[in-house]
Amino acid sequence: MLRSGTAPRKSAAVLILLLPLWAGLHGCATPPTRPVAVPGGGQVLVLDFSAFQSTVSPILERQGCDAGGDCHGGGIRGTFQLSPATAKDLVFDFNQVVLQTYPTERDSSPILTRPLALAAGGTPHPIKPFATTADTDYVAIHAWIMAGVLK
Repeated sequence: MLRSGTAPRKSAAVLILLLPLWAGLHGCATPPTRPVAVPGGGQVLVLDFSAFQSTVSPILERQGCDAGGDCHGGGIRGTFQLSPATAKDLVFDFNQVVLQTYPTERDSSPILTRPLALAAGGTPHPIKPFATTADTDYVAIHAWIMAGVLK
């Protein structure tokens, strides 16, 4: 014999348990009101590989940046790595240098400020091959970066 009120309680309990399932299925069946916007990226600085190959790479080699040991040719140093002098990979080096440029604040790019003397506006780096912004190698790298196109 059932006690009075037991059947309605079981029905109510089942309904309460099934309600979230129904709400979830109903929510999945309803399409969103508008598509979600794809997040936008920043601007990309497109730099000339052939100019890198003929101008910038020889500067990096001449300054010893690709040397082994504690230099960038000996593995990643900070955020910058170059292929070693004994196994040059200009595409790799180009991509690494591009990562050291700032598309919108080009004058502040690490590839320019790290090797520049502190008194000339440089940032910390153990070796400072550029004493001033008038150094011919600095000017060449700067010109290459400034010739890049924002896309």
